[in-house]
Parts: sequence; structure tokens; C-alpha cells
Amino acid sequence: MSLKIGEKLPDVTFKTPTADGPAPATTADIFAGKRVALFAVPGAFTPTCSAKHLPSFKESAADLAAKGIDAIACTSVNDVFVMEAWAKENGVLGDIVMLSDGNGEFAKAIGLTLDASGFGMGTRSQRYSLVANDGVVEQINVEEGGEFKVSSGQYLLDNL
Repeated sequence: MSLKIGEKLPDVTFKTPTADGPAPATTADIFAGKRVALFAVPGAFTPTCSAKHLPSFKESAADLAAKGIDAIACTSVNDVFVMEAWAKENGVLGDIVMLSDGNGEFAKAIGLTLDASGFGMGTRSQRYSLVANDGVVEQINVEEGGEFKVSSGQYLLDNL
């Protein structure tokens, strides 16, 4: 069963890149007392994720902030070093919080895993976006397989 509006995000620990190297960051560290736009990608450096999904949040960041979003975060079932390299490559390190869900614990806990073994990628996260206010989901947009329509930064912004 996947995450729904009104539900609290599960308590997990991500890894996030910092100036001092990888550091743990709990769900509470990221979401407590803040209104956060979170988007998930099946894989950093993959075509749609790099060409469309991440750029859509980079382009929408100022408008999201103007509508009350305190932070933008991205999660993927990738290790923290890949997430950091991807953020640097796209000029968002420090602007978008990169949350490595390396073992897929968050994706599993919210019921949004994807079997990408046909692509040699194993279990990944489905593509989605959400807004959580103090860790409670107020909007969630899950893509159908292979789609990129409802999880973009602009779609999230248009539905705030």
C-alpha cells in the first residue's frame, strides 16, 4: 500500500552529502517543522531524471519558495556519493537536499518501490513528488510506469 495524503512520513535515516563527507539525516531532520517538496527518481544520471525531473525542480525553486516551500529534497535508491556527484553536475548541491536511500528503506516504507531489474538496476523508487508539512503528506503525485507528467516541479507548483 502506498503513502497517502494525511499520512506521516516514516522514520528512516538517509545519507546526505555535506562539506565534511556523508552524514546521516533522519526523516525528522529533513521534515520536522518545515514544508518540504520531495521528489523521487529511479536513478541519478538516468535520462529522464537528469534531462527533465531534476531540472524541473531547479527551475521551479524560487516559485516554490514563494508559495511557502521551505526546502526541496530529492531521494533516490543510489549511494550518497552518486547523489553528490549528480547534484554537482547539475549545479544544485546546497540548493536541493540530496537524500540517499541506498538500501531502498524509505521507498519500501512508503510502498513506492519499482522493480527495475530488467534494466540491471534492481529495486528502485518509483518516480513521484510530494509536499510534506511537518512530515505529514499534503500532496502526492505518483507517475505511471515510464511516464513523466505529474511529478515535475511545475506540476507540484501548479497544484499548491
